[in-house]
Amino acid sequence: ASHLPMRMQMQEESTSRRDTLRSAALFAGCLLLGQGAAGPAAAKLDPRLPTPDDLLVYMGAGCFWHVQHELIVAENKILGRDANTYTAVAGYAGGTKVGDDSKVCYHNMMGDSDYGKMGHTEVVAVKIPNDRLLFFMEAFLNLFDARGIRADPQDAGGEYRTALGLPGGIENPAVKVLKEFASEKGMKVLAGKGNEPDTLKDRVIYVYDTEAFPFYPGELYHQYHNDMMADYGKEYRAMRSVAEERGALTVSKCPGDAKFFTSTKAGASMNPSARANSVSAAPDAKPKIAFD
Repeated sequence: ASHLPMRMQMQEESTSRRDTLRSAALFAGCLLLGQGAAGPAAAKLDPRLPTPDDLLVYMGAGCFWHVQHELIVAENKILGRDANTYTAVAGYAGGTKVGDDSKVCYHNMMGDSDYGKMGHTEVVAVKIPNDRLLFFMEAFLNLFDARGIRADPQDAGGEYRTALGLPGGIENPAVKVLKEFASEKGMKVLAGKGNEPDTLKDRVIYVYDTEAFPFYPGELYHQYHNDMMADYGKEYRAMRSVAEERGALTVSKCPGDAKFFTSTKAGASMNPSARANSVSAAPDAKPKIAFD
């Protein structure tokens, strides 16, 4: 017990040095990308609504349910977006094949366009202004603990490997800063070539070129979904209806969405997710878990 204050002091000094290095790396990265100096905190950044000039980036770190939630939190905190403007969509990327009609689907009894069999992994796409990209690099790395382990290591296989899709892939200027941040957690950054196995053991981040390895939106029923171990609340789940109404989400042709397009053909509501989520989300609805 007599050594506790000394250990606490050493930990505080180590944390201070680490924060200083991270701030310096972020500042240098902003200059590298031709951006203005980064603000002292994401909460102080000006709001940025989606525009056609935004970058389409995707991130994968295990199951896409919790990744979508965390990226929506990041959109709210870093970009000031809300239920009417969130862009995060769960889906698939990183494979070299697609199924019939260019489909990529979740596992299903029919074996129709199975994403795992075609080498894809679960990811979440989000539209980001270039001058906020580095903040999302930090949000991405916050999906892993201090040892570079994802939140759900029980999900194993290439379908859950760590993935980051950027314009230009490994040649994107942001990757230099990503490597500095990733090394603090013992993680390596490599160019994605498609169909890779799980990264859990080797703690690798595969960076894919979004043109060579495009994003394929996932089924409607996967969007704004609770995690296996976390209930995000009715307001969060109801945002799926809001996203569908404004055209940000659509019913896929995959077997998992059959209940939606079958009921629609039968003359039911043209907005099937509204039936599944009877709670209406407020325009400024925010995720419950804070981003830090």
